[in-house]
Amino acid sequence: MRRCAWPLLRLPARAGLALRHGGAAAARLRPAAAASSSSSSSVGRDGNSRAPDTSLFVPVPLKPVGDAAEEDVGAELTRPLDKGEVLKNLNKFYKRKEIQRLGAENGLDARLFHQAFISFRKYIIESSSVSADLHIILNDICCGAGHVDDLFPFFLRHAKQIFPMLDCMDDLRKISDLRLPPNWYPDARAIQRKIIFHAGPTNSGKTYHAIQRFLSAKSGIYCGPLKLLAHEIFQKSNDAKVPCDLVTGEERVYANEDARQAPHVACTIEMCSTNTPYEVAVIDEIQMIRDPARGWAWTRALLGLCAEEIHVCGEAAAIDLVTELMYTTGEEVEVRNYKRLTPLTVLDYALESLDNLRPGDCIVCFSKNDIYSVSRQIEARGLECAVIYGSLPPGTKLEQAKKFNDPDDPCKILVATDAIGMGLNLCIRRIIFNSIVKPTINEKGEKEIDSITTSQALQIAGRAGRYGSSFKQGEVTTMHRDDLMQLKEILSEPVRPVKAAGLHPTPEQIEMFAYHLPDATLSNLIDIFVSLSQVDGLYFVCNIDDFKFLADMIQHIPLNLRSRYVFCTAPLNRKEPFVCTTLLKFARQFSRNEPLTFDWLCRHIKWPLAAPKNIKELVHLEAVHDVFDLYLWLSYRFMDMFPDAVLVRDIQKKLDDIIQVGVCNITKLIRASAAAPGTAEVVSEDFPLSRTERDTRALSDHHGAKSTEAFSIPVEVPGERRAKNLKAYRSAMRQEDMKSHGRGSLANRLLREGLLTQEMLRQLESEWQDQHRNAP
Repeated sequence: MRRCAWPLLRLPARAGLALRHGGAAAARLRPAAAASSSSSSSVGRDGNSRAPDTSLFVPVPLKPVGDAAEEDVGAELTRPLDKGEVLKNLNKFYKRKEIQRLGAENGLDARLFHQAFISFRKYIIESSSVSADLHIILNDICCGAGHVDDLFPFFLRHAKQIFPMLDCMDDLRKISDLRLPPNWYPDARAIQRKIIFHAGPTNSGKTYHAIQRFLSAKSGIYCGPLKLLAHEIFQKSNDAKVPCDLVTGEERVYANEDARQAPHVACTIEMCSTNTPYEVAVIDEIQMIRDPARGWAWTRALLGLCAEEIHVCGEAAAIDLVTELMYTTGEEVEVRNYKRLTPLTVLDYALESLDNLRPGDCIVCFSKNDIYSVSRQIEARGLECAVIYGSLPPGTKLEQAKKFNDPDDPCKILVATDAIGMGLNLCIRRIIFNSIVKPTINEKGEKEIDSITTSQALQIAGRAGRYGSSFKQGEVTTMHRDDLMQLKEILSEPVRPVKAAGLHPTPEQIEMFAYHLPDATLSNLIDIFVSLSQVDGLYFVCNIDDFKFLADMIQHIPLNLRSRYVFCTAPLNRKEPFVCTTLLKFARQFSRNEPLTFDWLCRHIKWPLAAPKNIKELVHLEAVHDVFDLYLWLSYRFMDMFPDAVLVRDIQKKLDDIIQVGVCNITKLIRASAAAPGTAEVVSEDFPLSRTERDTRALSDHHGAKSTEAFSIPVEVPGERRAKNLKAYRSAMRQEDMKSHGRGSLANRLLREGLLTQEMLRQLESEWQDQHRNAP
């Protein structure tokens, strides 16, 4: 009786026998076995798709069957399985070349085949019972009445259970096909837009002419890279009696008291609407379309804005790319070139000493520690300086800029990072580069140090001698003599053309991915999406490391996919632990459906906060300000769960005032930090730094600005002037330190504590030698 049931139960797997006969029978099997998973082939049928990165495919856990609640039908029809014999035959199955080849034809490369087999073997060996048909096949193989190849259909079924993407690879490839971004914006394609490119260097008036057209239009939208720029256009428009709203990620300000939408809007570029029609749109700093993190926002604005006229402002290096992109939409580009309005001179001498500073000088540093050290040395000489760096709140930056620009204020020196490259109008006579290397992020998302690019150098140097300021021409030089020649080379080179525009997966695309892969994490979904994505030569997929970092951080919190996606796009600096921890608490509270109230937030940040007593406390206050920004950003996306935006904005303004007090007294905070245990490392830098030490610290101490304020343009630098890698710098630094030990422990200690400079040390040595020679 048991044997007569065999033919009926065996039918689904019988095709496996064809493997042993080869020829036509094997050929018949392949389409049959692969019919439902033709999409799982690692090479697309159209010849354009690439093989997926299967290292990103995370297997879905499949638990072995425990003690069966029902009778083991397979054992009743045949006999209980000998697990030892089953294990031997499973290993034979794994080693069969024909099985491996057939697996590859069904989308299982060597990696997936191995993982699938390990799971398949574990499932069979550890299960108390298996399905009746599989039990009978295994029994026949162990008895010599069957062949191990008969297991393949069961193995393939198991593989598709733990790797569900094998059954829907074609669908996943279609969803992640990014080759025709213009088609994503049907409203923009329905109108014939006029594209006008205003090309020119910093301080050439290109944005001014675009804004004039913006103000004269019946309706318009300005899209800028920074909140400061959007706020400036908002103010200019309303001062010119042109009602204009302000829209940033954290703020909505209406020109009309009844909150009725004005015909003009100034916004950060991520916030622009691609559905609202306008007469004129202005897209500022178009060269940032190549930014590895934010470039997608410029691509979206350029392709998607529904405006009769699109005025694009930026470097001439982006003209060719914009022209090519507009060719794909059937739109022509009119180019208007501008020249710098005031002369800019590269001096033939370096500053070399802070004693040579003059009113209107700006020293540009690429690390906070250098900012602290330089500002302390300046004030030690009896000079007052303003300080601007990326992580300062916008209000504090504006106040510091106002202080520096005020002719009646004794503050005549500015110490800043490259945050001054855009967004602030400053009366600078001379730009002084404290260093010409800075931390950068390469195409793999790794941090390294390299010489600043021509684009970055021109953007920063161009801030000197602004048209309309008290200085009719600008000057640029370096702090150190050995940097000057290299700076001249950098500035004399042509800016590398912008080659590609950034793209980023949309929430809708990720939702469709999740429909096919319901058990995958959001981070894994993004990885698979990028792995399968197809782009043509005009585009690239933006870096998603920050998104994945947040996705992994909140993965354990139960959230629906759309909410999870929103939390992962929050603009924060992942190097700020307090802000990241706060986001985690926000998400946890949100998942419990408990509103994030003003009282809850005040308890979390321990409000009210006192003025900072040292640099560490100032840095914490900056992080708290970022927490307020995060709350406000989320309040516009989940209004019912973050209900107290008005109250939070009020205390954020108070915090801004507290931070301004701290920045105005920054040298006192530096001295307090140097004296306080555990904080000395923040400011224990001598000045001027040796090139090796300075360049290494530029990487190790760098605190990046938030993405909404960063200026990061990945332009290739010629090989002959690429900086050494970090390991080489550290090695050189150790050698430099060893050389310096000969100067004596007292001298070294005074240098480290900032009580003695290299210039003062050389002067002391010279005086000591003179006294020694003149001694009787």
